[in-house]
Order: sequence, then structure tokens, then C-alpha cells
Amino acid sequence: MMTAATDGHILLIEDERDVREAACLTMELAGMTVQAFDRAEPALAELTPDYPGIVLSDIKMPGMDGMALLSWVQRLDAELPVILISGHADIAMAVEAVRGGAYDFIEKPADPERLIEEVRRAQRTRALVLENRRLKSALAGRQGLEARVVGDSAVMIRLRELITTLAEADVDVLINGETGTGKELVARSLHEVSPRREGHFVALNCGALPESVIESELFGHEIGAFTGASKKRIGKLEYASGGTLFLDELESMPLTLQIKLLRVLQERSLERLGGNASIAIDVRVVAASKRDLAEASRLGEFREDLYYRLNVATLDLPSLRERRDDIGLLFGHFLKPAAERFRRPVPVLGAHHLEALMAHDWPGNVRELQHEAERFVLGISTRLTGAQGVGGDRHDEGAADGGSLPERLARFERELLCQALSASQGRVTEAADRLGIPRKKLYLRMQRHGIDKMRFSGGEDEPHA
Repeated sequence: MMTAATDGHILLIEDERDVREAACLTMELAGMTVQAFDRAEPALAELTPDYPGIVLSDIKMPGMDGMALLSWVQRLDAELPVILISGHADIAMAVEAVRGGAYDFIEKPADPERLIEEVRRAQRTRALVLENRRLKSALAGRQGLEARVVGDSAVMIRLRELITTLAEADVDVLINGETGTGKELVARSLHEVSPRREGHFVALNCGALPESVIESELFGHEIGAFTGASKKRIGKLEYASGGTLFLDELESMPLTLQIKLLRVLQERSLERLGGNASIAIDVRVVAASKRDLAEASRLGEFREDLYYRLNVATLDLPSLRERRDDIGLLFGHFLKPAAERFRRPVPVLGAHHLEALMAHDWPGNVRELQHEAERFVLGISTRLTGAQGVGGDRHDEGAADGGSLPERLARFERELLCQALSASQGRVTEAADRLGIPRKKLYLRMQRHGIDKMRFSGGEDEPHA
């Protein structure tokens, strides 16, 4: 589960005692955990590549100064946010530090609200980075059922436990779930971890075929059973004997066929169309429905006796919105096979990508998420790459497909700045309001990305803050 922004630590390094104590008090009153040092050297021992927090440091200090500290942290973990505190005379140095990898800088004396805002923003970024790393590590270590039915949420852990239990029980199973929740995947998993794994797994979508075709597909037919039956055909039920038959969209099966299916389930034998011989079968039936079959039975739209025959063992699959903590893990799981299929490199999943994924409701559930992963691999995901091409401001149209996380984040930030400036016709104050940042910071970021506001305006000039 993603760590909340306020759970992160702050490593504060400030040699001036009054400034250090004031900053500590401000952040602790905001519910933050602060570890303060008067010099950089002893603070280094607290930092690790997966340090669960951020660094807030003065620039001018005795011994190792803030610039040297930044360089050390960059070598340790380039994605660990470092916010520099600078006096007015050090602003040029601070801007240069931001270009060199610092997260941001705050000018002394620090406004308490501004300090808290910047620290919380850096903590959110750090939490997303660490969550992304955790997801990659979790995916790399998965095997067996965990590699097929992916998810760390409590409901998915319970689902895997039920699959294991029912696989050994060898009973018919009813799977309930919305479209795109992975009903066939769960059915296959039931088969693959069961003693029937050496037999066939046979799938039939009851909603995709007309009644006459479904009957022949299920039960098979003898020669001459109907016009065009020129040779004997083994049906799905018979072919799946010794294995598993998966009936998807069972709610679509015609009532007349439901009666025949019920008899097969009760007697474990069938007769082919046009034949009289009773053929014994040993098959497990796993049926899936996106509709409440109990309700359909009450309305007379589904046979109640068949519903109760299948309802001995039931698996209810959660929608993706009911297990949001699994979204990042699932998305990462889909990237590798998509990259292999399209012969593309596996793209880097950045912190802002994960944030965009978590913000969506995913009405199409896991299937929709998988398609989004495929679009991401192809470089056509508008949800994750944002609006493209604001007045030709992209340096390289193909650049979004590669680069490190800092490079990708920088491109994403540049696009947002250009969008805001375009919407405000180059009026920097208005653009800064749209972005929710001070005008001074917007100017600095425009300078960092080489953005000229004149490209978006009719020539208006504004004084720098």
C-alpha cells in the first residue's frame, strides 16, 4: 500500500540553531517526523538508497556544504528529493543546484506555509517512487498462483486461498464478477493448480453463439444429426473429460440447453445429437456470469435448479475499484508481455504515471488496465503521457519512449508548463495561478526548461517577482 505523504521522514541539516529549531517546530506541528543536524557529515549515516523521506538542507554550512551534499545524495539515489534552503545571495547557486538535480529550493527566511507545502509535495513524490520500486520488486519475486492471479490486497489474498482450496475439492464452481475482472483467468488458474491440470481446459462463450450451434458445440453430434452433419463431432463436454470445461456468460445460455446441462451435471453422462448411446464423462464445470443468477432465477430468466447445482462453490471477483492498491502492481505485470508482443522495450513506469493510474476509476476493470498498459508500451497512451504538442514545444516527439525517471518527469513538467502558458496566452501570473505555484517559481522553471513566454503571447511583458 502506498505510504501517505505525511508518513515520510525529513532529514533537516541547518547550522544556524534558531533557524533549525524554528523549522523543526513548524514541521512537527504539521505532524511530520524530523531528524535535525547542524552539519551534513553525521547526517549521511542516516541516508540509504530507499530512505523513506526527503532531505532539507541549507547551502552555506561549515564542512560539507549543501552543494556537496546534493552531489553525494545524487550518487546514492538520484530520486531522493533534496530541497535546498538558501539566503538571498545564494539564489543563483540554488537555481544551478535545481538544474543539477535538486528537487527545489526555499529562500530564507522560509514562510511556514510555503515550507510545509514544498515538503509535503516532495514527500508525495518520494512515496510514489518507493511504491514504484516495491511494485517492481514484488513482480520479480512472484511465482505459481501469485504470478497468475496478481494482487496484494486482502481480497486477492483470500481469492488465491479459495482457488487453492476449491482446486483440490474438485467440485463445479460458479464465478461471479463484472466484465473485465478476469473470470477466465481464475477458471484457468483453478484448472492449473488442480489434479486435473494434465487434462484439457476447454472454454466456451455461451453469449457468442446461437442456440443451435451451442448445443452442437457442447454435446457433439453423430453423422446425419442435422443438415450438414457429414461427420461425427466430439463436443466440448466430452473433449474436456478428465479436465475442465469453462462456460463463460452462462446467463446467456438458452433455457432449453440449461435443462440438458443440468442433467449432464447430475448424471455425468451425455448423448450426442442424433445419437442414443450414453457416454460417461469426468469433467469439472466452471461457469462464469456477470449477472446475479439468483435474481435472474427469481425473474424466470435462468433455471433455479441449475443455479443451485452450480452454487455449491462460488468465487466472487472484486472490481478493480475495490482493490485500488493492486493497480500499480497489475499495470507493471502487464508491461513485459505487452513489450514482448509488440517488440518494444519495457517503458519505465514513473511516479507521475502511477499517480495518473490511481486517479482513474477503471470501469472496464483489469481488461481496461491491460489495454492501457499495451497503449503505454506503444507510446499512444493519452492518459499517461498527457496532451501532446503544445505549439511544438516538445524537443523530441519520440523522447517519451525512453530516458530515466528524472528525464521523463522533466518532460512531463515541461508539457504542463506549456499547457498552462498556452491557456493563459503567455500571461505568467495567470499561468502560475493555474498551476498553483508562485510566479517566481514558474519563471525559474521556465528558465530551467528553456521556455520563452513570448511564444504563447502577443508580446506582453511582466516584471519578475
